[in-house]
Amino acid sequence: MNTPNPKASVGLLGTGAVACAACCAGPILGFLAATGIASLLGAVIFGTVGLLAVLVASAVLWQRRRRRQKHCAPTTGPEPVDPPQLKTRR
Repeated sequence: MNTPNPKASVGLLGTGAVACAACCAGPILGFLAATGIASLLGAVIFGTVGLLAVLVASAVLWQRRRRRQKHCAPTTGPEPVDPPQLKTRR
């Protein structure tokens, strides 16, 4: 009776694994590269949007500050102030 050699199938399995790794390595590396590029683009876009938001907010606050300074310009001398007339109980 002839028994099959168990190590012979391992060699065939190893050859298949090497062939699979050689064939699938390109698409796997391409997917990883695309994921890295997409992450990089996302970080750049997120940073740009954040920078624009800060610039817009600071421009709005700067304009409000300038308008407030124009409306509240100090006078040259003292101004008389009338005390309020309060009603008191007698």
